[in-house]
Amino acid sequence: MNWRRVWTIAVKEYTQFFRDHRTVISTMLMPLIQVLLYGYLSSDVKHQPTIVWDLSRTAESQQLLDAFTNSAYFDIRYRAHSMSDVVRHIDDDQALAGIVIPPDYAKLLHEKKSPEVMVGVDASDATAAQAALAAAGAVGSSVTQQLQIQQLKLEGAAPSGIGVDVRARAWYNPGLRQEVFIVPGVLALVLQFTMTFLSMSTIVRERELGTLEQLIVSPIRSSELMIGKMVPLVTIGYINVTMILLVAVFWFGVPVVGSVLLLYFTVLVFFFATLGLGTLVSTIAKTYIQAVQLIQLFLLPSMLLSGFIFPVDAMPKLMQVLSYFVPLTYFLTIVRGIIIKGIGVDYLWPQILMLLALGLAVFTTAVLRFQKRID
Repeated sequence: MNWRRVWTIAVKEYTQFFRDHRTVISTMLMPLIQVLLYGYLSSDVKHQPTIVWDLSRTAESQQLLDAFTNSAYFDIRYRAHSMSDVVRHIDDDQALAGIVIPPDYAKLLHEKKSPEVMVGVDASDATAAQAALAAAGAVGSSVTQQLQIQQLKLEGAAPSGIGVDVRARAWYNPGLRQEVFIVPGVLALVLQFTMTFLSMSTIVRERELGTLEQLIVSPIRSSELMIGKMVPLVTIGYINVTMILLVAVFWFGVPVVGSVLLLYFTVLVFFFATLGLGTLVSTIAKTYIQAVQLIQLFLLPSMLLSGFIFPVDAMPKLMQVLSYFVPLTYFLTIVRGIIIKGIGVDYLWPQILMLLALGLAVFTTAVLRFQKRID
């Protein structure tokens, strides 16, 4: 074996690899991004946003709320003035849990009785809900134990029935079924991957096969070419949505509580972002391999940052900010809100507007970059 020739080939490969800046960036950045994301992301559901409707407004009720806060699982961010406030904050994902303290809470404690405290938990995310329900029960047991110890010290007798009866309930998914949370998320994720790769490959393959030359000499405008390529992809996307919904309902038993018409409309809005992203990548990459490497720089982080696996509220602040620029973050909220909670436009309009804004920004950038010519 001639090692000199081997070294010559190796040098050539080194040179060719580092000359392709797109491949170098995607190859070097992807492992680094994965390590950073998986290192910081966590399934820990502590400090979940909570809304409180305190009808007692006494020192005793405040001590109970302090116990919820000290558990590190509940972060009291909102104060309600009615039950509808509690429901609305949980419906629009501003709060994971709602605590309702009755007006006679302090009176019942003084009478050595056990007042009932309601804790409603959004169980659309079964994992987060299980932790919150267990934490709520633990808070009730801890407060009850403290009250009984105080009673024993004061009266020197065995504790009576004094305590706090925390009634924790799972909303929207009482059975805490994981498939109710996972299947709608898979619908969003499949759409993102499918539509992005299809839109990317249609243009890149044209360039690789040389058929883009024929389109250049035709009277077709670049905008007409793009729209003509996107329309069939949208049709394929809707077929995928329909099939996934049918499997979700008839196989996994996941009911679609909300409006299917609204769901299909928001899917169209989401298509702007996914098709635009795929087209944008195709205007940058020269080959299909380059396009795949570049698209992975976005798809994997978007899956991790969107809340598909890890709760957004459990992420570090920087990653929460980054999640605001991921269209999948808003679409997951929309899909789960419609399918699991049955909420409508009156709750989801902020997410729909943000998704539309991001989609138009990406799609417009892709259209401006796309040129009906060979670079």
